[in-house]
Amino acid sequence: MVTGLFSHSACFAHDTGEGHPECPERLRAVLNRLEGEEFFYLDRREAPRATAAQIARVHPGDYVDRILRGIPQAGLRFIDGDTIVSPGSGEAALRAAGAVCAAIDAVMQGEMRNAFCAVRPPGHHAEPNQAMGFCLFNNVAVGAMHARDRWKLQRIAVVDFDVHHGNGTQAAFEADADLFYSSTHQYPLYPGTGAAHEKGVAGNVVNVPLRPFAGSSEFRQAMERVLVRLEGFAPELLLISAGFDAHRADPLAQLQLTDEDYYWATEQLLAVARKSARDRVVSTLEGGYDLNALASAAAAHVRALMLA
Repeated sequence: MVTGLFSHSACFAHDTGEGHPECPERLRAVLNRLEGEEFFYLDRREAPRATAAQIARVHPGDYVDRILRGIPQAGLRFIDGDTIVSPGSGEAALRAAGAVCAAIDAVMQGEMRNAFCAVRPPGHHAEPNQAMGFCLFNNVAVGAMHARDRWKLQRIAVVDFDVHHGNGTQAAFEADADLFYSSTHQYPLYPGTGAAHEKGVAGNVVNVPLRPFAGSSEFRQAMERVLVRLEGFAPELLLISAGFDAHRADPLAQLQLTDEDYYWATEQLLAVARKSARDRVVSTLEGGYDLNALASAAAAHVRALMLA
């Protein structure tokens, strides 16, 4: 059983303008690193477009139409101060969400043990009715709802180790006790959500905020708390919002994680998935803005997936 890698060249055409941290070079750095010999056996697949029906399970149809109609024919359009679209952004966003759905299908069909989606734009800040934080559609939430609808899974979990809290995923999950969302993140920091008291219904949201400059020890202690709650939830499918901007080299925050922390966290999450989810894990790229750190941390994460 192999690990899948889902991506698409359209994700490079999402142009955010000169100097923007969420740039095409991020994806290029990750994919270049995953061309190494140790990653030879990845099952590499082209991400399909998500359908309107798939996205509408999270985002209302009028929102989807508004985003896609708002893609400019030329130049850049600012949705907010941070979130920018260009002529290639609509296709990229559809492929990013479609990657997660396709990866879930492949894992559920037994074609691969687990998968990593190397895509952009990221998704975890996109709320059901609002694009924000570089995100247009919430890729991981779209995937979760697709898994529920197509595969009739009851308990689906998302664990998010991006340095920023995934407010969009929490908003999509917090009122549904059969969905579990957990996040370790720097706090306070953008987007300002993710306090420990935000618990959803029946405690299905688990936020473990970390102080600025927290490092490996604090992160691993936080992740241990997540793992206990995740194991109690017993997911049938585990999705990972894999942001690598908590790395000590990242310029947008102040956590001090290393490649080894990402490898360890992935191993621990896979161990829980082995117990209740038959090893079924799909991970998708979120943040990470130092190109070298992003590439090396993502490689550590994928290496752990391959060795599961």
